[in-house]
Amino acid sequence: MPNRLADATSPYLQQHADNPVDWWEWSPEALEVARTLDRPILLSVGYAACHWCHVMAHESFEDAATAAYMNDHFVNIKVDREERPDIDAVYMRATQAMTGHGGWPMTCILTPQGEPFFAGTYFPPEPRQGTPAFTQVLQALAEAWTDRRDEVLTVSKDVMAHLQSTIDPVGGALGADELDAAVTELARSYDQEAGGFGTSPKFPPSMVLEFLLRHAARTGSQQSLDLVAGTCEAMARGGMYDQLTGGFARYSVDRFWRVPHFEKMLYDNALLMRVYLHWWRQTGSPLAERVVRETGRFLLDELRTPEGGFASALDADSDGHEGTFYVFNPNQLMRTLGASDGAWAAQLLSVTGPGTFERGFSTLQLLQDPDDDARWQGVRERLVTARAERTRPARDDKVVASWNGLAVSALAEAGVLLDEPDFTAAAVAAAELLSDVHLAGGFRRTSRDGVAGANAAVLEDHGSVAEGFLSVLGVTGDAVWLDRARLLLDRVVDHFADPAGGFFDTADDAEALVVRPQDASDNAYPSGTSSAVHALIAFAAITGEHRYRAAAESGIAAAASIAAQVPRFAGWTLAAAEALLAGPLEIAVVGDAAERGELHRAALHLASPGAVVVAGDVGLAVPLFEQRGLVDGRAAAYVCRGFVCQRPVTTVEELSAAVSA
Repeated sequence: MPNRLADATSPYLQQHADNPVDWWEWSPEALEVARTLDRPILLSVGYAACHWCHVMAHESFEDAATAAYMNDHFVNIKVDREERPDIDAVYMRATQAMTGHGGWPMTCILTPQGEPFFAGTYFPPEPRQGTPAFTQVLQALAEAWTDRRDEVLTVSKDVMAHLQSTIDPVGGALGADELDAAVTELARSYDQEAGGFGTSPKFPPSMVLEFLLRHAARTGSQQSLDLVAGTCEAMARGGMYDQLTGGFARYSVDRFWRVPHFEKMLYDNALLMRVYLHWWRQTGSPLAERVVRETGRFLLDELRTPEGGFASALDADSDGHEGTFYVFNPNQLMRTLGASDGAWAAQLLSVTGPGTFERGFSTLQLLQDPDDDARWQGVRERLVTARAERTRPARDDKVVASWNGLAVSALAEAGVLLDEPDFTAAAVAAAELLSDVHLAGGFRRTSRDGVAGANAAVLEDHGSVAEGFLSVLGVTGDAVWLDRARLLLDRVVDHFADPAGGFFDTADDAEALVVRPQDASDNAYPSGTSSAVHALIAFAAITGEHRYRAAAESGIAAAASIAAQVPRFAGWTLAAAEALLAGPLEIAVVGDAAERGELHRAALHLASPGAVVVAGDVGLAVPLFEQRGLVDGRAAAYVCRGFVCQRPVTTVEELSAAVSA
């Protein structure tokens, strides 16, 4: 019999709808049942594209005996971390405190009041390599709750004390010296041989790379640019990048970006598309340009939903194995391409007899450019056709507001810079969906099939969507997007700000959890704090209103200690600090669409950190355009800093000189 998850909007929760486990969604009703029955809560957190979440589901949650024990001794709650990042943040912090590490699936046992006293990640169905079986864990915890309640509550009290403690930030601005020091620290952990930072597993350091690009643009640092080039080239040529149709997998399990964890996440591809666009902008790298165009096409072809938004992820698995859709062996290449092209492709793509992955299969790498581009394009098309006959990975088609905001920003800018009008149109359509569906009747974090979910948007949603709206303002010259961004950022300032500095991740009128989450560190995607800071800086640049810049400076100060100590986890904050140090420049391109295109593209091509560019008609109702007109009847660009502008220019050469000055 289906459980309560059958009506959930989350694809991840629906994957568990036929489990014999009596699952609840997180709700006041579920907590009340736990209190009434005096049972502990088993909280299981994961997401649809999570490989080990699927494994634990098959091994344990689909097992009738395991489910029966869970139903008899616990109130079982299943949470999609992508829908409820606030819940995930609270209990992930508890998991890391109790175990020293985190990950998904996350398994926490809570008191009926929601206070954690046990935590872990994946548990096998049988004891394995020192890890107890899931049923052993459940039995021990149920017995402890019944027979040693005082011990359990003591542990819970200690964990809650840790969760409620706060680390006082160092505070202060991130100035030139601090930003130089961050580059030095990043260089220490740089992998000279393989690119990237640290050792395996390697996650794409998109936000750190954006910081380094901005630092190089401001200072001329060749070191910063070299760190970007080495990392971007290695990622784009390795197996983590889909060499056939574009798009990046979530991370590499090895140092060399050879073998990925094959799930493809919207946020990674949106952030990396922006990084490669800016790398191309600063260096003219053909590889960077190719990756931007291919990744943009991947977003439009594989993640775009019928309603105009972008789906969250593609799964790692198909046909019961991870990576099956993407990998090849030499025999498959020979059958598809023939002996000559098959052998050539195997050498070009590093497909070997033993395999570079599992079961004799290899990931596809393009470690050097092909010696015959026409031949490569033909081979590529035939491999894409052959791969299309395979079972495609499942798609998590819920639309997450913050991740769509990141995609809107990347596509809007790339559409203009690379003259890809489809990208710009897709950015506008996604922004319209966010406005029409997610913002109707209160800001909601997710939607599916054009229907908003029940969960309130968190700080990262407000920040990334507001920045996306401002990007659409910049490329369309439609002032409605400024008004929509203002609504979001006013709520950030009024309902998320911490009186002690910085921001909370949830609003002051949101559902109360055991603690109010607050974390300024960047992980797989920007933190709520850094997301908000980027949008606030851009909004202040367009409007000249100090309260938004002051809020941005407060957010940067709150994250300054993280940026100073572990810059790898503060890349987006460091990138924002580069923008503040550079002004940021404000560029208004005035004139009708037919006249301003060349100046607009040139303005976006200039690499001043965080420059805010708005192109629109004379009289556009945004403060940056006040008293900004044509020059001798021609489209003109106004380069300003702090709303103090140089004389208007009408040519690309004059614009370049004005920015350089």
